[in-house]
Amino acid sequence: MSSIDPRAIVDPNAKIDDNVTIGPYAVIGPDVEIGAGTWIGPHAVIEGPTRIGRDNKIFQFASIGAEPQDKKYAGEPTVLEIGDRNLFREFVTVNRGTVQGGGITRVGDDNWIMAYCHIAHDCIVGNKTTFSNSASLAGHVIVEDHAILAGFTLVHQFCRIGEHSFSGFGSVVNRDVPPYVTVAGNVAVPHGLNSEGLRRHGVSAETIRMLKRAYRIIYKSGLRLEEAKAELATLAEETPEVGRLLAFLDKCERGIVR
Repeated sequence: MSSIDPRAIVDPNAKIDDNVTIGPYAVIGPDVEIGAGTWIGPHAVIEGPTRIGRDNKIFQFASIGAEPQDKKYAGEPTVLEIGDRNLFREFVTVNRGTVQGGGITRVGDDNWIMAYCHIAHDCIVGNKTTFSNSASLAGHVIVEDHAILAGFTLVHQFCRIGEHSFSGFGSVVNRDVPPYVTVAGNVAVPHGLNSEGLRRHGVSAETIRMLKRAYRIIYKSGLRLEEAKAELATLAEETPEVGRLLAFLDKCERGIVR
């Protein structure tokens, strides 16, 4: 059975599964849906339209589903969608989308969002990412699976963060970060392949070797990006991960970190 503290404020139009825990002084607005097994801590505020899946944990003082911080926003019923098994720590803020950005902010499954992080309007966050304390996304950012943003990482609007990439502490990211790459600094620059992260996820030594070759082609060969992509196409025939890297580069609109 659901466990809703009598001191919580839950709008009667919210759809709360029977197996949800809501702590004291939490505020749950209308047009909010919360799936089974989710735990809402004290003083958390969830506004809608927001859809939250199963087995999430939302800690005290988090603000989930508030209006986007965008001057163009005019009260449209945009949406926040959150998947399953995510962790949102204290003072995390996640805003709904805007009409101009497609109307939705989305967070996938199994993400670890630590204290004071911000996910702005129209962001798309994949699965199994880690946001260390105070990492922040501006609007329209895409973060792919298994990416790690170290503490105080700041990501410019419309940037894309590739799968299995890693940003160092205090990074300021104003260009796309290719998959598998480590970046750091203000402004962020590449610092090699995220080899340790790949090994931890069971990527083979041979695949890592091929990705290192791909990294050297992009960053060490002196080739222009279009020329580097032509070289990568040959490696992609042997290694699917290089193919995904190449596909990411093909979609880049802001350019990549250099």
